[in-house]
Amino acid sequence: EVQLVESGGGSVQIGGSLRLSCAASGFTGGSRFMVWFMGWFRQAPGKEREGVGGVALDSSRTYYADSVKGRFTISQDNAKNTMYLQMSNLKTEDTGMYYCAARLGSVYRWQPEFWDYWGQGTQVTVSA
Repeated sequence: EVQLVESGGGSVQIGGSLRLSCAASGFTGGSRFMVWFMGWFRQAPGKEREGVGGVALDSSRTYYADSVKGRFTISQDNAKNTMYLQMSNLKTEDTGMYYCAARLGSVYRWQPEFWDYWGQGTQVTVSA
């Protein structure tokens, strides 16, 4: 059973930084053609959940949404089975519930419906 646990959310002022963590367990399977991906998604009140970015665990290739490129950095610590989201130069539009997700597949997917496992979420609030 895959389990994902996020931490690190909080409140910060515009231009500030936060680091989110996602501790993972239970990854099994995987092959040359099917690899585990971990991703970050966020959802603001009244809006749909959107992909922020993620990483392919076998290659460490990272993926970023245009809205966060240059401001957010995704990394992984394989020894700790943890993925991180370092967020800098935060804007009010970055406010929302941030979720960690995982999927086993052949390509990275941006749509939430393609992801099978989800954490409970951690709130990020950016204010003036």
